[in-house]
Amino acid sequence: MVPLLMLAIVLTGAIAVLAYRLAIYAMPAIVAIAVARFAYATGAGIVGAGVVGFLGGVAAFGLMAVLFATLRSPALRLTIAVTFALPAAIAGYSLVHGVTRDAVPAEVWRQLFCIVGGIVVGVSALARLADPSIFDEDR
Repeated sequence: MVPLLMLAIVLTGAIAVLAYRLAIYAMPAIVAIAVARFAYATGAGIVGAGVVGFLGGVAAFGLMAVLFATLRSPALRLTIAVTFALPAAIAGYSLVHGVTRDAVPAEVWRQLFCIVGGIVVGVSALARLADPSIFDEDR
Protein backbone atom coordinates (compact mmCIF):
# COMPACT_ATOMS: atom_id res chain seq x y z
CA MET A 1 0.00 0.00 0.00
CA VAL A 2 2.80 2.43 0.90
CA PRO A 3 4.65 1.97 -2.43
CA LEU A 4 1.42 2.71 -4.33
CA LEU A 5 0.84 5.83 -2.27
CA MET A 6 4.40 7.00 -2.91
CA LEU A 7 3.98 6.30 -6.63
CA ALA A 8 0.74 8.32 -6.68
CA ILE A 9 2.47 11.25 -5.01
CA VAL A 10 5.41 11.14 -7.43
CA LEU A 11 3.14 10.87 -10.48
CA THR A 12 0.95 13.73 -9.27
CA GLY A 13 4.06 15.87 -8.86
CA ALA A 14 5.26 14.90 -12.33
CA ILE A 15 1.91 15.86 -13.83
CA ALA A 16 2.04 19.19 -12.00
CA VAL A 17 5.54 19.91 -13.34
CA LEU A 18 4.42 18.97 -16.85
CA ALA A 19 1.39 21.25 -16.57
CA TYR A 20 3.62 24.06 -15.34
CA ARG A 21 6.02 23.67 -18.25
CA LEU A 22 3.26 23.43 -20.85
CA ALA A 23 1.02 26.16 -19.43
CA ILE A 24 1.85 28.78 -22.06
CA TYR A 25 0.95 26.37 -24.86
CA ALA A 26 -2.67 25.90 -23.78
CA MET A 27 -4.01 28.72 -25.96
CA PRO A 28 -2.33 27.54 -29.18
CA ALA A 29 -3.49 23.98 -28.43
CA ILE A 30 -7.08 25.13 -28.03
CA VAL A 31 -6.85 27.11 -31.29
CA ALA A 32 -5.34 24.09 -33.06
CA ILE A 33 -8.15 21.82 -31.86
CA ALA A 34 -10.83 24.31 -32.88
CA VAL A 35 -9.31 24.81 -36.34
CA ALA A 36 -8.90 21.06 -36.84
CA ARG A 37 -12.52 20.41 -35.84
CA PHE A 38 -13.70 23.10 -38.27
CA ALA A 39 -11.54 21.70 -41.07
CA TYR A 40 -12.79 18.18 -40.42
CA ALA A 41 -16.42 19.34 -40.36
CA THR A 42 -15.97 21.03 -43.75
CA GLY A 43 -14.65 17.84 -45.35
CA ALA A 44 -10.86 18.06 -45.03
CA GLY A 45 -10.53 14.49 -43.74
CA ILE A 46 -8.50 13.38 -40.74
CA VAL A 47 -5.04 14.02 -42.18
CA GLY A 48 -6.02 17.37 -43.69
CA ALA A 49 -7.69 18.47 -40.47
CA GLY A 50 -4.60 17.49 -38.49
CA VAL A 51 -2.31 19.46 -40.79
CA VAL A 52 -4.61 22.50 -40.81
CA GLY A 53 -5.01 22.32 -37.01
CA PHE A 54 -1.25 22.10 -36.50
CA LEU A 55 -0.65 25.07 -38.76
CA GLY A 56 -3.40 27.03 -37.02
CA GLY A 57 -1.86 26.37 -33.60
CA VAL A 58 1.61 27.35 -34.82
CA ALA A 59 0.22 30.50 -36.41
CA ALA A 60 -1.66 31.45 -33.23
CA PHE A 61 1.44 30.94 -31.09
CA GLY A 62 3.65 32.82 -33.54
CA LEU A 63 1.23 35.73 -33.85
CA MET A 64 0.81 36.10 -30.11
CA ALA A 65 4.56 35.77 -29.47
CA VAL A 66 5.39 38.41 -32.09
CA LEU A 67 2.71 40.76 -30.76
CA PHE A 68 3.89 40.26 -27.18
CA ALA A 69 7.51 40.96 -28.16
CA THR A 70 6.85 44.00 -30.36
CA LEU A 71 4.08 45.87 -28.55
CA ARG A 72 5.23 48.37 -25.96
CA SER A 73 1.88 49.36 -24.47
CA PRO A 74 1.51 47.71 -21.06
CA ALA A 75 -2.26 47.37 -21.50
CA LEU A 76 -1.90 45.53 -24.82
CA ARG A 77 0.86 43.30 -23.46
CA LEU A 78 -1.30 42.48 -20.45
CA THR A 79 -4.19 41.63 -22.76
CA ILE A 80 -1.99 39.24 -24.73
CA ALA A 81 -0.58 37.72 -21.53
CA VAL A 82 -4.09 37.16 -20.18
CA THR A 83 -5.07 35.62 -23.53
CA PHE A 84 -2.28 33.10 -23.00
CA ALA A 85 -2.89 32.63 -19.26
CA LEU A 86 -6.67 32.16 -19.26
CA PRO A 87 -6.63 28.83 -21.16
CA ALA A 88 -3.70 27.77 -18.98
CA ALA A 89 -5.76 28.48 -15.87
CA ILE A 90 -8.66 26.46 -17.29
CA ALA A 91 -6.26 23.61 -18.05
CA GLY A 92 -4.89 23.79 -14.50
CA TYR A 93 -8.40 23.66 -13.08
CA SER A 94 -9.19 20.63 -15.23
CA LEU A 95 -5.95 18.91 -14.27
CA VAL A 96 -6.61 19.29 -10.56
CA HIS A 97 -10.22 18.22 -11.04
CA GLY A 98 -9.08 15.06 -12.80
CA VAL A 99 -6.57 14.25 -10.08
CA THR A 100 -8.90 14.96 -7.16
CA ARG A 101 -12.12 13.56 -8.63
CA ASP A 102 -11.84 10.27 -6.76
CA ALA A 103 -9.53 11.39 -3.96
CA VAL A 104 -11.61 14.21 -2.46
CA PRO A 105 -15.18 13.20 -1.69
CA ALA A 106 -16.48 16.62 -0.60
CA GLU A 107 -17.53 18.73 -3.58
CA VAL A 108 -16.77 22.02 -1.82
CA TRP A 109 -13.19 21.02 -1.06
CA ARG A 110 -12.68 19.59 -4.55
CA GLN A 111 -13.84 22.85 -6.12
CA LEU A 112 -11.63 24.84 -3.77
CA PHE A 113 -8.59 22.74 -4.73
CA CYS A 114 -9.48 23.07 -8.42
CA ILE A 115 -9.83 26.84 -8.24
CA VAL A 116 -6.53 27.20 -6.39
CA GLY A 117 -4.85 24.91 -8.94
CA GLY A 118 -6.24 26.94 -11.83
CA ILE A 119 -5.04 30.18 -10.26
CA VAL A 120 -1.56 28.78 -9.63
CA VAL A 121 -1.18 27.52 -13.20
CA GLY A 122 -2.57 30.78 -14.65
CA VAL A 123 -0.24 32.92 -12.54
CA SER A 124 2.73 30.71 -13.46
CA ALA A 125 1.89 31.16 -17.15
CA LEU A 126 1.77 34.93 -16.60
CA ALA A 127 5.13 34.77 -14.83
CA ARG A 128 6.68 32.78 -17.66
CA LEU A 129 5.41 35.32 -20.17
CA ALA A 130 6.54 38.29 -18.09
CA ASP A 131 10.16 37.13 -17.87
CA PRO A 132 10.90 33.87 -19.67
CA SER A 133 14.63 34.15 -18.90
CA ILE A 134 14.08 33.23 -15.22
CA PHE A 135 12.87 29.82 -16.35
CA ASP A 136 15.74 29.18 -18.74
CA GLU A 137 17.01 25.67 -18.20
CA ASP A 138 20.50 26.41 -19.51
CA ARG A 139 21.44 28.54 -16.50
